[in-house]
Amino acid sequence: MVLPLVVGVDGSESGLRAVDWAADEAARHGLPLRIVHASLWERYEAAVLADAAEAAPDVVTEHDIAEGIVAQAAARARQRVETLEIGTDVVPQDPASALLREAGGAAAVVTGVRGKGPIKELLLGSVSLSLAARAPCPVVVVRGSPRNRDGVNGRVVLGVGGPATGPAAARFAFREAAVRRGTLEAVRVWRRPAHRTAPHPLLRGAPDHRREEDAATLLEEALAAVGEFPAGEAGPVVHRTVVEGSVRQTLLDRSAAADLLVVGAPRRHPHLGPQLGHVGHTLLHHADCPVAVVPHHGEPVSGEP
Repeated sequence: MVLPLVVGVDGSESGLRAVDWAADEAARHGLPLRIVHASLWERYEAAVLADAAEAAPDVVTEHDIAEGIVAQAAARARQRVETLEIGTDVVPQDPASALLREAGGAAAVVTGVRGKGPIKELLLGSVSLSLAARAPCPVVVVRGSPRNRDGVNGRVVLGVGGPATGPAAARFAFREAAVRRGTLEAVRVWRRPAHRTAPHPLLRGAPDHRREEDAATLLEEALAAVGEFPAGEAGPVVHRTVVEGSVRQTLLDRSAAADLLVVGAPRRHPHLGPQLGHVGHTLLHHADCPVAVVPHHGEPVSGEP
């Protein structure tokens, strides 16, 4: 069974940009596109919709508006990719609940980023944040400049965290770089401790050098977890980057020249609520390109990308 790529729309320009990105992504992977708009008004109006339409046939209802939103999004996706298989639905739920439910049967869920006031495109909507923190499938928040969204850089960046960022995140990044026929930059950042301790006389080697070597080893382990590509499929060119510094700033800097930034997120204890680390939270708010948050379930995590 081929799972669809789901995109949530709300009638905003940000949502339509997410539709553009999702249409291109679905075409790259040969997936059907499912366009979903969630509206609690659908539930409230259901009992009175027929009577209202009969009494005042010219009145535009919330149902009409919702149908118009998905129709506009479908037309935009069709204009983007003529051959795309497209389905639409208006769901009588709040957006976060509806898209979380959709995530259970999706290859990935795509959303826009909603700005506020004079710093539009900077602040992240609560629906996108909730999805990234909870969804059982990859979530892509479409943000950044047209150049980054349209994929003209030919580069996917993978943030590699502490043992097992999650094989799923590495595999996702490999596939994304491969279908774009671009390069994959796998980045592992290490830090010097804030307070150094005096070295023991029996310890050999510079501590910083060992930390850098450990970071390089973790990066190689993450890439090895991807495994072999199927016969006949060419994998991407991979660049390995091991750098000392701030994880958040390093990945933000690299997002400026990327088409997609991929990070992992744990899903170890669903009953504890949203699980999205400080790094992922920062990237979703401030990255210069679309950000994919790929969940990993039940895997050991000793750090975050």
